[in-house]
Amino acid sequence: MMTKKLALTIDRKTKIPISEQIRRGIVEAIREGVLLPGTRLPSWIDLATQLGISRGTVKTAYDRLSDEQLVVTSRSRGTCIAEPLPAIAGCPLFPEAMPASDLYQHYLLPTGAFQMGVPANDAFPVPLFSRLLAAAMREAMSSSHHYGDPRGENELRREIAGLLTLSRGIKCHPSQIFITAGFTGALGLILHALSLGGQKAWVENPGFPPARRALELAGLTIVPVSVDAEGINTAYGIRHAADAALALVTPGQQAPLGMTLFQERRNQLLAWANRNGSWIVEDDYLGELQLNRRAAPALASQDTGGRVIHIGSFSKTITPQLRLGFAVVPQSLIDIVADIAASLSPAPNPALQMATRTFLSAGHFLRHLRKMKKIYGSRSSELLHLLQQAGHQAEINGLSVLVNLPESVSDRTLVHRAYHHGLAPSPLSGWYLPGTAARSGLLLGISGQSGASMVQACELLDNLIRK
Repeated sequence: MMTKKLALTIDRKTKIPISEQIRRGIVEAIREGVLLPGTRLPSWIDLATQLGISRGTVKTAYDRLSDEQLVVTSRSRGTCIAEPLPAIAGCPLFPEAMPASDLYQHYLLPTGAFQMGVPANDAFPVPLFSRLLAAAMREAMSSSHHYGDPRGENELRREIAGLLTLSRGIKCHPSQIFITAGFTGALGLILHALSLGGQKAWVENPGFPPARRALELAGLTIVPVSVDAEGINTAYGIRHAADAALALVTPGQQAPLGMTLFQERRNQLLAWANRNGSWIVEDDYLGELQLNRRAAPALASQDTGGRVIHIGSFSKTITPQLRLGFAVVPQSLIDIVADIAASLSPAPNPALQMATRTFLSAGHFLRHLRKMKKIYGSRSSELLHLLQQAGHQAEINGLSVLVNLPESVSDRTLVHRAYHHGLAPSPLSGWYLPGTAARSGLLLGISGQSGASMVQACELLDNLIRK
């Protein structure tokens, strides 16, 4: 698999033989990480045709690379980069650098025990969904070849409209629903359509850092609004930034602290938006995945002024591998959002959408959801018990368990150490805006471990905390 484009150029004016130029070009591509171990190289014929040279010249270059043990050749796979690679003299191999951004360091790339934001993959019906996807792909490839509706396939949008009516209380027409590449795709689509650069936006503090960063990249000025046991403090937001053009909230289950927005504050938030002509973006974080109670009504179901934009995804309820989300927009935004979708952010693969539609319509989704609630309820209770047994202050917050740390303990330092031991907790302080008062704690995802593996991970984490 190539991480960058391989581009070999031939200089016919130089005295360096063409076969040597090819060899050097491939070696350089290996050094730069363009060609990774196991990557299949073009055949002699294909590369010779591409470069306009003889096959024998390419074969000579490949033979020299084979002599240096940089490539291997077999009848089944052809010529591939060797794995493992020997050291290349004068130029050690470096892995691809991870971006320095906190988003990648703490929220997107770290993997291991306690990783946040991933469902229990061991409980996902892989064979079933694979069959649905294969059938949808065959149907899509045998039908007329077209790009599909950039808003999303109509059958899936209708299915989601029905699901939202029954499970979230949102009465909407399929024309209001846009299928996107996950939550972030939906948020990007909406921010493009609203075009609020230079204006203010309320964000929950603490709140999901990638979403907050998206608002900053859209040119909005961030106004942190504190969160307490009743959810986002709307009175604080009105006192300090009544003129804000947008509020980004997680009213159903606050991320990361887990509380539901109280009705009085919902009323205040909606009244403020209607009075000011402001927009509310509702991140339906976890949707129906309430473990201990019935899911609270969506804020969009209580909106009578057309100011709430509802965003949901199937990343937690099905799998993040789908990278499938949706936005429900008020009637006034349908045309502009449709144009943005067609021009900049069309819906994902139609076959993927149709497989998901069948998963929903055939009843598999609701059965899977009931199963996952039981699994998550069991695993969260097990994790909480182990942590409390070890003497830690912990609480269940949605699909994570929060371990409270003393203020003297740096959760970021602790998390960096944990990464080196195969653990991937998230630092609570990183969910707060820089420069604001932050609590120290560890957010532990509950989905990945159970039984002996969870006990082992907890023991390792306990040792790191005590050190």
